[in-house]
Amino acid sequence: MNAVLNPTPGAAAPLSIRGLTKMYEGKLVLDELSLDVSAGTVLGLLGRNGAGKSTLMECALGLRDFSAGQVSLFGEDPMKLTDTTRARLGYVPQDSSIFEWLTAGQMLDYFASFYPRWNTAKVDALMQRWGIERSKGISKLSGGQKQRLSIIRALAPDPELLVLDEPVAALDPAGRRDFLRELVDSVERGTTIIFSTHILTDLERIAMDVAFLRNGKVAVQAPLDELIDATRRITGPATALRSAVSGAAVLSHESLPGQQASSIVRMDSSLERRLAAAVGEGLRVETVGLEDIFVELTK
Repeated sequence: MNAVLNPTPGAAAPLSIRGLTKMYEGKLVLDELSLDVSAGTVLGLLGRNGAGKSTLMECALGLRDFSAGQVSLFGEDPMKLTDTTRARLGYVPQDSSIFEWLTAGQMLDYFASFYPRWNTAKVDALMQRWGIERSKGISKLSGGQKQRLSIIRALAPDPELLVLDEPVAALDPAGRRDFLRELVDSVERGTTIIFSTHILTDLERIAMDVAFLRNGKVAVQAPLDELIDATRRITGPATALRSAVSGAAVLSHESLPGQQASSIVRMDSSLERRLAAAVGEGLRVETVGLEDIFVELTK
């Protein structure tokens, strides 16, 4: 059952999802998932392998049907997009092996016919900078070149929403750095970006917000800087820890030997006061990075 939300005319968000449910081969992949992406945001989509990131992107773009829920792309049902709205989208799939019977130039010319804002100057500049010959068959390109070509195809129409599914997996560090520079240019023009990657250092360079997928749902969605600044690991006697974090936003909790425990929490003023009052009870507070947060939130 596909349905479109009813956004305010003229102010529809690039992407809004409510209660998205997807079954695949009898397995529940997305479980009443909800997600909002505001205009101009760069959202890092994080999750373990098999968490449903690719499925979520494909359902959001109308490339895969779903069992239940509501999805809106610029106010339209993704399964019934108008040509105008479709031209506002760019997508880099995880598998860049497409149209392998064509040359790189033929493939780009084919896609250019669908986009009124195709940026030929950008295409030519990127093809030259990334060393891709228009006359070379796609089947003869390396994995990294295919991924670069897929990125060029997605960037060429100057999309308003750019969806990237592990776009740098086949790129070397220099290629990733060059790609991120292109993303920064897109952000400066106001492009909304959804970016899935396992390379957290790349994500930290570009993302404004992050969303963690776990058990078919968005476990946490928050501004990246705010999440890192406010997240702490608290370790100590289980009883004292339980009392201190009561009512706080606990992201994960782990029991340790010797009646000890550890919690990853988002700090607030109330928790800070309780920790100050618990001085002498053996609680230790440590900062955590994005990698630690990823591990805990995607268990």
